[in-house]
Parts: sequence; structure tokens; C-alpha cells
Amino acid sequence: MHRVKSSGGRLLAVEEWGVPGGVPVLYTHGSPMSRLARYPDDSLFTDLNVRLITYDRPGFGESEAHRGRSVADAAADIEAIADELGLERFPLFGVSGGGPHALAFAALRPERVTRVATLASPAPVDAEGLEWGAGMMESNRRSSAAALRGREALVELFAQDDEEGQSPASLLPAAEQAVLARPEVRAMLGAAFAEAVRPGKDGWIDDEMALYGLPWGFDPAAISAPARVWHGELDTVIPVTHARWIAARVPAAELLADPEAGHAGHFAATPDILRWLLLG
Repeated sequence: MHRVKSSGGRLLAVEEWGVPGGVPVLYTHGSPMSRLARYPDDSLFTDLNVRLITYDRPGFGESEAHRGRSVADAAADIEAIADELGLERFPLFGVSGGGPHALAFAALRPERVTRVATLASPAPVDAEGLEWGAGMMESNRRSSAAALRGREALVELFAQDDEEGQSPASLLPAAEQAVLARPEVRAMLGAAFAEAVRPGKDGWIDDEMALYGLPWGFDPAAISAPARVWHGELDTVIPVTHARWIAARVPAAELLADPEAGHAGHFAATPDILRWLLLG
């Protein structure tokens, strides 16, 4: 791990995986996760000669908090990391809550992006023409509704979930549990989640505010790089209608909808997405 100074002097924790001199690919983690989140078999990165770069979003793990941050603010953070590592143009991808943050960089720093991909990403709550909560699991609908009421409402909801002993895994539908029970997935996610909330849950709350409670701060239509938008059609964490909305608005996007996959199906989809990103 090393630290990068972003705008305002905040420190961001950055981790690298795979081949040190390989092709750089930046990954934006889901929520609540950390820089330790990634495809659970690191041999994928070495086999493809990939230098995978991950980082803690503000307030998670070792990265300093940025209260009131928007999704668009991720562009400056990613740019600071790229500048520090000497990366001019590179591909990036994000999973679940990381998807919008990858899209933000592609929209706001188009000259630095070769290709961009999302897997199981949400659309913005104010997405025109999208019935945002349709087909979505109850806990995500509750979180988004609380975020729209303000940060204090989210704090209260998190406190209530803590009292009831709910964890992120326990809130997920039964259809996701088989993937989450795989030893390599369970070990990676357990470490990534523990690191994410080690300093507390403020980063998680800030993430949900950025995703659900505030305008994202960019237009997906501004993305000029080739894009792939993957989603499982059985996903009830973030329904596939969100991917269809994103793909319809990103000019060079290709929608990949897997009829047999749920939210955690993104693990199986990652190798092909990574190979596609490298073509850029």
C-alpha cells in the first residue's frame, strides 16, 4: 500500500496487484468495500500481464474522509492517483457502487480513458424515465430513501441495522449466497469489508449519500470512450433496468445482460471484461 495526496491535501490509500510492470488497469470497488476488493484469484492479473490499481474511496480503510463528496469528486481522486503513478491514458472499471465512480472519471477526464466498464452498477436516483426502485431489494430501497432525506436519516438507519445485527451479507438475497459462500470469495470480501469499516462507518454513509442522496455531478452522455455495461438479469440488489438506462445514455456503450446471473455474477463476468479493457 502507498498513499497519494489528492485535492485539498487528503490522503488516498492505493494498492497494486498483479504484474508491477504490466498494463495498468484501475478498479473502483463496490460499497461498502475497500482497496482490498478485487477478483478473488490474483493469477488472473498475472496471466493477463495486468497491473491492477485499487484504492480506498474517502472514509474507507486508510483514505481520509471527504464529507459531502459527490460521485463526480472521484474524478479528481483518480486523476491524482494516475498522476502519482505516471499513467497518462488507461482503462478502468467499477463494480456495483464503484460503477458510477468509474463512469465519472470517464465523463470528466475523457482524454485519459481508453475504455471503461461497469458491472452491476446502479443508475442515479433521479434517472429520467427509470422506475429506480422497481424490483430492488428492500434494504437498498430503504437506504436510498433515507439518503434522500439527508445524512442524519442515513445515520439513524445504520444505527438501527446495527442494533438488529444486520451485516451486508445478511441483507443480500438468498440467490447471491452461493457465490458469497465460495471460500476464495468469502475470504476476499471478508478482508475487504473489515478494512473498509475499520475506521467506522462514516465512509460507507458518505458513499451512500453520494450514490443515492446527491446529484452525481456528471452526464453519462459525456463519455466518449468505448464502454461495456454488464449486468445480471436476476439481480435484485441493483435491477438490470439500471444497466439498460446507463447503456442507453453512454454513446459508445455495449450492454451485456446475462439472463442467468444475479448481482454476484460479476465475479464470473470479470475475466472477459478485463480482457476487453486490455484491447484499448
